[in-house]
Amino acid sequence: MTYKARALALCEALPRIYPDAHCELDFSNPLELLIATILSAQCTDVQVNKVTPAVFKKYRTAQAYADADPLEFEQDLRAIGLYRNKAKNIRACARILVDEHGGKVPETMKALVRLPGVGRKTANVVLGNAFGQNVGVVVDTHVGRLSARLGLTKEADPKKIEIKLMKLVPQNHWTLFSHWLIFHGRRRCKAQNPDCPNCELKDLCPSYPKLIKSKDKSRKNTLSS
Repeated sequence: MTYKARALALCEALPRIYPDAHCELDFSNPLELLIATILSAQCTDVQVNKVTPAVFKKYRTAQAYADADPLEFEQDLRAIGLYRNKAKNIRACARILVDEHGGKVPETMKALVRLPGVGRKTANVVLGNAFGQNVGVVVDTHVGRLSARLGLTKEADPKKIEIKLMKLVPQNHWTLFSHWLIFHGRRRCKAQNPDCPNCELKDLCPSYPKLIKSKDKSRKNTLSS
């Protein structure tokens, strides 16, 4: 099966398996999603979602973030990894939103990646989920890992993986494709112990025979020890 054929087959199978796949960061507007996504770097969505309700209630506008007391804001984010640097970036980001964008989150990749703490991945999250724009493919650890396991790319660099996926996956699926793979990575195809026997994608997965063989070997070693 070619890369393209496999990608198209996955685009047919994944929405049937995960019809409710979505961004698992909690948000109610573009600003909240921008803040949550900045906080999610090297931190789980679950942990971010524990912290953001109080943050979103306290700081409701870009102006509020920009004017936040630095030490107090750091304490508000203390449960998040790298909270000091993220607090600094969010305040600087909010200042630009106020000064250059009328307090609104911009709707272009060019403007978003100019914001402190915002790279292409964060911009893709915001554009795809807050504004419904399929500008790129979000490549997090799950997407990168599953793209390799499912035989879509041999690249390891997230930027190169995104370029490859954008060539293989129809553009109208770019945002959802990331969600589908993330859902599959969290629920079935985990890094250390993938549930290959019950995997809905095993017929499309070139890694399936090798992973099953590895599991069988590990099981035999355990029984014989």
